[in-house]
Amino acid sequence: MIEYNELINKLMFTNVNDIVSLKLFLFVIFTFLLSLAIDVILGELPGRVHPVVIMGSIINFFKDMFINIRNRLSGVLTVLCAGIVLSILLFVIYFIFKINIVLLFIVFTILLSSTYSVNMLLQTAIDVKDDLNEDINKARRSVSYLVSRDTDELTESFIVSAVIESLTENITDSYIAPILYFFIFALIILICPIENHLYFLLLVPMLYRLSNTMDAMLGYKTDELIHIGFFPAKIDDVLNYIPSRIAGMFVVISAFILGLDGKNSFNVMKRDARKCPSPNSGYTMASTAGALNIQLIKKDTYILGDNNKEIVADDISKAVNLSKLSIVLFTITVIVLFTLVYVIL
Repeated sequence: MIEYNELINKLMFTNVNDIVSLKLFLFVIFTFLLSLAIDVILGELPGRVHPVVIMGSIINFFKDMFINIRNRLSGVLTVLCAGIVLSILLFVIYFIFKINIVLLFIVFTILLSSTYSVNMLLQTAIDVKDDLNEDINKARRSVSYLVSRDTDELTESFIVSAVIESLTENITDSYIAPILYFFIFALIILICPIENHLYFLLLVPMLYRLSNTMDAMLGYKTDELIHIGFFPAKIDDVLNYIPSRIAGMFVVISAFILGLDGKNSFNVMKRDARKCPSPNSGYTMASTAGALNIQLIKKDTYILGDNNKEIVADDISKAVNLSKLSIVLFTITVIVLFTLVYVIL
């Protein structure tokens, strides 16, 4: 029989663990929700202090160092060195602010908000639509910042297509993927606590954003980048493989809820998603094309969807609403699932 004092000690130990677990759970939920509020209401951090801008400087430094190695090792070294530098910088920040939980909470929330970009993603598409209604040449200049293709001679339909492609392709890497990895790792440390867990919890989405930024900067098959960009591009493909398919399904569900063609959204996603050069970008683009019953066309590269109706500027607004609801539904889903797992544990 367990003695009274042993029983009390056992219960106290369990309660302590429960308190720690609850604190971590609440920390994850509140930092995420506040970071989302920062992004939606305030938008991006100033460029001079934005972590993605700093990541870009780190990537450029190692790119210049290793680009003369004319094989794929250059990309491997760039990824490793940039990842190590980012990890060290983040640990220094964590070490400075961990002495005060309130300061750490604030810094953690701000940094987390920089790993995704809902406000800019949606607003950029709306801005191009406004430019298109005002002047097509202005819209051509605006869309040139979103896509790599030549936009000087794009017609209205091709401008609208480019905007919707850029918007929907980036649902995955601008929001779904970093938040998915954030919550997955949060579950891992709830189940298997580790020392300095808050540092690693923030490091995970930060490293994802670093990978995505490297792909955006280096992942091109030009003469200059063909070697150094190979490994960063492949890592980005691997990291986005599951999130892109999840994002595609949320677009389909959102299409049903909004009264769009949800059935066609799913069918077109199954049929056309793999037509894109990227193994991942087609899932959200094709599902959106199906939902809106339009074709998204990048000349000499892919055609997604069916030409059931003429694509017009108002389709941008529909795509924005579809993307917005997909993001909302995903957000609710991950919070609910995270909460359910916590309660079960």
